[in-house]
Amino acid sequence: MRIIVAHNNYIHRGGEDSVVESEIGMLRAFGHQLIEYRKDNIEISGISKVSLLLNTLWSRKTAADIKKLIENFQPDIIHVHNTFPLISPSLFWAANQAGIPVIQTLHNFRLLCLNAMFLRGDKVCQDCLGHLPLLGVARKCYRGSVVESASLASMITLHRGLATYRKKITKYIALNEFCRQKFIEGGLPASRIVVKPNFVDLPTQEKLRRHDFLFVGRLSKEKGIKTLMQAIKLLPGSSIRVAGVGPESELLDHVQGVVGLGSLSIDEVQHEMHSSMALVLPSIWFENFPRTIVEAFSCALPVIASRLGALTELVEHGDTGLLFEPGNPQDLAEKMKWATENPSKMEAMGRNARAKYLAEFTAERNHQQLISIYKDAIKENDITK
Repeated sequence: MRIIVAHNNYIHRGGEDSVVESEIGMLRAFGHQLIEYRKDNIEISGISKVSLLLNTLWSRKTAADIKKLIENFQPDIIHVHNTFPLISPSLFWAANQAGIPVIQTLHNFRLLCLNAMFLRGDKVCQDCLGHLPLLGVARKCYRGSVVESASLASMITLHRGLATYRKKITKYIALNEFCRQKFIEGGLPASRIVVKPNFVDLPTQEKLRRHDFLFVGRLSKEKGIKTLMQAIKLLPGSSIRVAGVGPESELLDHVQGVVGLGSLSIDEVQHEMHSSMALVLPSIWFENFPRTIVEAFSCALPVIASRLGALTELVEHGDTGLLFEPGNPQDLAEKMKWATENPSKMEAMGRNARAKYLAEFTAERNHQQLISIYKDAIKENDITK
């Protein structure tokens, strides 16, 4: 197929950027012709606030660029990941005018919640779900700023009013059924949202002796670092290796049994996963699809995760890992203690996790799913022309 992939890179590279790059690599590996349309948030520093607001609402440059790309490349489909703030929803209108079907992957909840996480303080907040995000502006939910929150809210409000999200996007990809239902509650057409998970394509390694627990991710509030550190304090003699950096790094200081590894490469993370007894994922927000879970499964590593949102779909309690009450360090400590006392059962869960990875989360399986979605979108677009 001939595919245009559009993505607005974040200033601080995160999981979404990695997913986009992996998917691009996968499509090229399977022989598809692909052009990338990229913007980078580093460019924001050279733009005035007024210009940025206008561009966020409607980028004339994006519309012109996409029109030219379509004329020159003649794509079968356009796959969009992130358009905020530099690409803007004008892309959807340009593609629609040219008769090209558009796929949008919903990596986060930005269309429904200004901070994209349904999180306020350290609690889940869904006050704006199904409503205009006016409370989000008043509460400065985007970057702690009324002005920036209002800018994002203006984009969402404008394009809801123009029916951009309901009529100009052929298909949406949600990463799991939980997220799909949230977007339906938020007003997106159910018939246009399909589910396709993330994937990883990592080489296997020799099995190593498993010991210690492992955390991999950004050290920030939504990841439940505070809960994790409190749980470790309740488990004398236990240890956890923590891979990642972030604003809550100081919470690791002087906690017995915690080994900070800093930022690791993919190969280094995989080595840690092959030598750990369980990955701990204590998030307090609605994770969309943390790839660390699939990476762990590929390494036959069971996961101990919060019983929250999509995590309950990804981790089956007693089969591929354990679930605990989110934000409850006592419950997390009890699950970690049980894991330590039942190594053979944890190994069995690891084997189940590996089997789940092979069945659902490989590059080959993901390619089949994605191309099927593309073909359905092209067929639907042809019917409605």
